[in-house]
Amino acid sequence: MAVKVYGKPQAVCPQRVMHCLVEKGVPFEFVLVDIDAMEHKRPEYMEKHPFGQVPFIADGDFELFESRAIVRYFAAKYADRGPNLLGRTAEERAKVEQWLDVEAISYSPCAFTIVFNLFLLPIRGLPGNKGEAVAAMEKLDKVLEVYEKQLSRTKYLAGDEFTLADLTHIPVTRYIVEHCGLAYLLDDKPHAKAWWEDVSRRPAWKKVMSFVASGASFYAP
Repeated sequence: MAVKVYGKPQAVCPQRVMHCLVEKGVPFEFVLVDIDAMEHKRPEYMEKHPFGQVPFIADGDFELFESRAIVRYFAAKYADRGPNLLGRTAEERAKVEQWLDVEAISYSPCAFTIVFNLFLLPIRGLPGNKGEAVAAMEKLDKVLEVYEKQLSRTKYLAGDEFTLADLTHIPVTRYIVEHCGLAYLLDDKPHAKAWWEDVSRRPAWKKVMSFVASGASFYAP
């Protein structure tokens, strides 16, 4: 039975899950949840995800929500497939977890504020709060300075191999770079810029983008 991923394919968090599955060569079915129509707040969906967010996954009888928990689960379940996304030693795994926390706590809150105000609201014909966006951009720039320092030492955030630490950043960073016109935030950070160019060109990520653009419901490696 194929994994089922519930959500909106254009949304950041479902894309994070799809990317992990594609890296691992795992087929899945994508079940559309129309968040614009507030389907994620309907009682039948909230039986699956009590916080009314996306994504939610069903792997046979096993159900799980929260995208970072989901990618950890699939990376562990399919550790023998594709790239090692969790680290090979206790120390490497700790570094991966460290940067997963940084992404969740320091990076994504700034990034989401920017995307919400500069992209999501405007495409709905609503004004974004530019003051909030600018403040978030300033905070994100400080975070990226830390990334630049780290990436001057290692090819990827948690070491010299691509892991979940990098994967979790890709969807929201794409919106920052491609839809908010903020690629210049990386111009004075050559190591962070090289990292972004590397991770955003991964074949698995390109397959995710093609899948999203196709409107397909089933992915098979």
